Amino acid sequence: MEERKHSGLGIASFIMSILSIICIFTLLVVAGTIEVSTPGGMDENSVEAVIIGACYFLFVGFSIIGIGLGIAGLFSKERKKLFAILGLIFSSAILFISITVMVIGLQMVSGNYNY
Repeated sequence: MEERKHSGLGIASFIMSILSIICIFTLLVVAGTIEVSTPGGMDENSVEAVIIGACYFLFVGFSIIGIGLGIAGLFSKERKKLFAILGLIFSSAILFISITVMVIGLQMVSGNYNY
C-alpha cells in the first residue's frame, strides 16, 4: 500500500495561517510602539495609522485565503488532511479574534461599551 502524501492545499493553508499570525502580531507591536513613542498617541488620520489599518486588513485577508485553502485541502482525495485541518483551525481563529477585536473597538469608539 502506498503512503499518502500531505495535501498541497493543506500545506498552503497552514503556511498562510502562520504567516498571517506572525504578520498581525508584528503589526500590533509596531502600532503599539508608535502609539507609546508619539506624544499624545498616534493620530488616527495619520499616514502611519492608515498604512497599519490597510496592512491589518491585508493580513486578515491572508487568513480568509487560508480558510479557503484549508477547505479545499479537506476535499483532496488520497491525501493526508493534517495541515488542511490545522490551517483551517488557525485561520478561523485569527478571523474570529480579528472580528471580535474590531467589534469591541467600534463599540468603544461609539461609546456603547460599558466597562
